[in-house]
Amino acid sequence: MDFERALATANLALTPVSIDTMQVNLGKLCNQACRHCHVDAGPRRTEMMNRSAIDRCLDILRSYPHIRNLDITGGAPELNDHFEYIVSEARALDRHVMVRHNLTVTLDPHPVNGKNMEYLPAFFRDHHCEVISSLPYYQEHETDAQRGQGVFGKSLESLRRLNALGYGVRGRELLLDLVYNPVGAYLPPDQEAIEKQFKEELWKRHGVVFNRLYVLTNMPINRFRHFLERAELYESYMQKLMNAFNPVAAEGVMCRSLISVGYDGMLYDCDFNQMLEWRVNHGAPGTIWDFDVDKLLKRRIVFGSHCYGCTAGAGSSCGGAVVK
Repeated sequence: MDFERALATANLALTPVSIDTMQVNLGKLCNQACRHCHVDAGPRRTEMMNRSAIDRCLDILRSYPHIRNLDITGGAPELNDHFEYIVSEARALDRHVMVRHNLTVTLDPHPVNGKNMEYLPAFFRDHHCEVISSLPYYQEHETDAQRGQGVFGKSLESLRRLNALGYGVRGRELLLDLVYNPVGAYLPPDQEAIEKQFKEELWKRHGVVFNRLYVLTNMPINRFRHFLERAELYESYMQKLMNAFNPVAAEGVMCRSLISVGYDGMLYDCDFNQMLEWRVNHGAPGTIWDFDVDKLLKRRIVFGSHCYGCTAGAGSSCGGAVVK
């Protein structure tokens, strides 16, 4: 299962090529506890990025104008008390802001303070955020099986509210993207084909529209790995990923153009390494406090067996399939 050996066999040396996206995890608190969640997020998690770390992230964006994208994730990032602040300040810096929004957080009260979150769609619109939301399937059974009872109905209601404000509507600039990942231990289908299917079915059944569908491979770490091990499927799933290794997809992995920031300010090559607590190393700056793009571009990326998930088939990244 040595991923670096697979790279060597394919004569690939994957080094950083840029840092055009800074992905920031605002915390692990979430109103849901999805069974596939690689973050292990949930209503009882207390880890949260503080204002000082958020200000430092904004300082980095201010110092490095070529980092054009701020990708905000969690947990449910909106549950961080400083969520609106980081969004508004990043937009003031003319950055493209992407929010990993689980849809139901709009309708559920804040799990800690009970705050009403129904203002979120209008906030996203007013700050021209790209909204990226997970929807395991266009039918209720599959979605609720992965994300919890009643999630599908709430997700549809939230999507309709976003549509009503212009999100996902053809000809409008408000981007609404959905994320699909398989319910079980198998590889996702072709992205273009299932996007077409999702668009047809969501419109026909529910009158919902969106822009793009990102297809992600379930990563064999944390909560999903525990599921695989309990079901005695881990070895066979890993073999499936290894057999589908695609050198073309490997060349486009997201860690070559992204840096991941943990809620505590630590730096990682990607969101998955962050959840494994595999920090950047080999002499590269390890935190936002000593952030240095030039040094980070010379770092050696930390790989592991889970990286087969990003390089299987058409590949998988935070922006969906790598090979179009």
